Amino acid sequence: MPCYAIDGVMPVVSPKAYVHPTAVLIGDVIVEAGAYIGPFAALRADFGGIHIHKNANVQDSCIIHGFPNYVTIVEEYGHIGHGAILHGCLIRKNVLIGMNSVILDEAEIGENSIIGANSTVKAKARIPENSLALGSPARVIRSLAENEIAWKTKGTEEYIQLTARCLNSMHEVEPLSENSTERLTYKHFASQHVIKSNR
Repeated sequence: MPCYAIDGVMPVVSPKAYVHPTAVLIGDVIVEAGAYIGPFAALRADFGGIHIHKNANVQDSCIIHGFPNYVTIVEEYGHIGHGAILHGCLIRKNVLIGMNSVILDEAEIGENSIIGANSTVKAKARIPENSLALGSPARVIRSLAENEIAWKTKGTEEYIQLTARCLNSMHEVEPLSENSTERLTYKHFASQHVIKSNR
């Protein structure tokens, strides 16, 4: 994976985390065990720190950056959807940030909350725990029901399993030149592992 030191400050990645080879980590980044960092994610800690706690995921093409004397944090079971931008903010435990959402400076997203896709959380905003917020600027729509929090948690568990799958079996290959009946497909894998997606 491309990791870069700046001013002598180096990223730290647990051997039990998965960081895709196209993701970029710069400077004061910490990625804990069980975390997943997806393709083309950029975690640039050249001003302030970035800390991805255990079993969190940062999906494809996400951008995480901060500012001096601040650590951008994604707590345990944080779920950062494709293309989201986090800038100098605090994402509490078991939060889902929807795809292409933007969370701005010193915003705090409370535990178990969901930020809808394409939303913008303003600087220094506080989203209470167990809330659904969406829009630009994002506003709390209502409290989440227990089954909705369970749905979110199940999705994050799938990413924890994906971390293990990537560590155990993902490797670069040359593509086959044509399809064949012998080629393994995702359908074959799913039937072997009884995957039931809630996405």
